[in-house]
Amino acid sequence: MNNIKRNYQKELEAILKKLPQEKVPTLLLHSCCAPCSSYCLEYLSDYFEITIFYFNPNIYPEEEYRKRVEEQKRLARELPARYPIHIIEGIYEPKQFYEAVKGLEKIPEGGERCFACFALRLKEAARLAAEKGFDFFTTTLTISPLKNAAKINEIGQQCAEESGVVWLPTDFKKKEGYKRSIELSAEYGLYRQDYCGCVFSRREREEQKRAAAEKAGQEG
Repeated sequence: MNNIKRNYQKELEAILKKLPQEKVPTLLLHSCCAPCSSYCLEYLSDYFEITIFYFNPNIYPEEEYRKRVEEQKRLARELPARYPIHIIEGIYEPKQFYEAVKGLEKIPEGGERCFACFALRLKEAARLAAEKGFDFFTTTLTISPLKNAAKINEIGQQCAEESGVVWLPTDFKKKEGYKRSIELSAEYGLYRQDYCGCVFSRREREEQKRAAAEKAGQEG
């Protein structure tokens, strides 16, 4: 068994060094939200002509989804970039998410339910990348310190192989990427949600808040 831990940031840097100079490559960037995409766009827009793919049927409720997608569109308009940044909004059908995670509803955040959600979104991103002829595709999901970058890359690579497109390996939280995303969020006044997106993560976050409030009350 190969237990060598891969350094996805170094793999990304190696790919960027080898990109052709005569033509700007295209990248389909699946994005979970504007704050997470901010650093990714700032970083990668020097190398690619990027199209953001906003496909997140996991987000609950619909009002929250609309708020997040509008922030993503605003950032795409306002963020300066070497090459044009485009955006495609996917279809918002929450039933796709609930079908994908059926039977996994009670698993804590960060486990198999999340992996099924990653697979749902990345499979659709890979399909679109193949259909539109993008040179590469990837996701902003690896910027979160709370998400498993190795698992995200594993799922992304599998989707790439099934669709015949090229996966761009990333670990965006490296090189202080997450810190930079917070700085950019403040600079552009981006809405930063306090839960990942789905109804299950929202409930878990609300329970954490209640527990913290109760503890503070007891200590006070």
